[in-house]
Amino acid sequence: MTEYSLHQEIKKACSISGDKFEVKLGKYIVDILRENLIIEVQTKNFSALKEKLQILTSNHQVRLVYPLVERKWITYVTKNNIVIDRRKSPRKGVLTDVFRELVMIPHLMGRENFSLEVLFIDEEEIRCADGKGSWRRRGVSIKERKLLSVNKRVVFQDKSDYLKVLPEELKEFFTNRELSKVAKIPIRTAQQITYCLRKSGIIQTLQKRGKAYLYQKS
Repeated sequence: MTEYSLHQEIKKACSISGDKFEVKLGKYIVDILRENLIIEVQTKNFSALKEKLQILTSNHQVRLVYPLVERKWITYVTKNNIVIDRRKSPRKGVLTDVFRELVMIPHLMGRENFSLEVLFIDEEEIRCADGKGSWRRRGVSIKERKLLSVNKRVVFQDKSDYLKVLPEELKEFFTNRELSKVAKIPIRTAQQITYCLRKSGIIQTLQKRGKAYLYQKS
């Protein structure tokens, strides 16, 4: 996997004086060690950390830091790194986007030794049409990801924190479609949220309402 400078910059943004970096604990290398607190930065693919987090949380406090891209600028360069275009992406990241990753580790949500910190960031993504990138981008490579700013931090420490993603006006008993409508999010995102909250015991699944599952805030 390509290591971008974004990962290092996020580590610096999360660190304080006295922190130790790249420390070996058992068979794992952790990003930051602060006394008994482990801080792991993961820009995507929580599934890659599933086993590591499971083991580390058995003996340590672990905070997973996830940079959520609120605003992105895309810069296109030539193979010689000459800038030929720069534009702002129309997409704006929102807090519920984190559940696309949390579906891989819902059992850790609300666990005593686990916390999640979401950093809302602005980033710059450097791209090059060198023919080596993903077919989804028609061969355009992502050469670098850079941190521009950290705008806000949201910490999920216990189960009650995760419940805050549900809108206040949402009824006690609700379906995915109702959550989607009230929160103004895609139905797919609503399904990811209820999956995570259900697997972690934060909400309960009741009988069906018609063909739709009915959920209740615990």
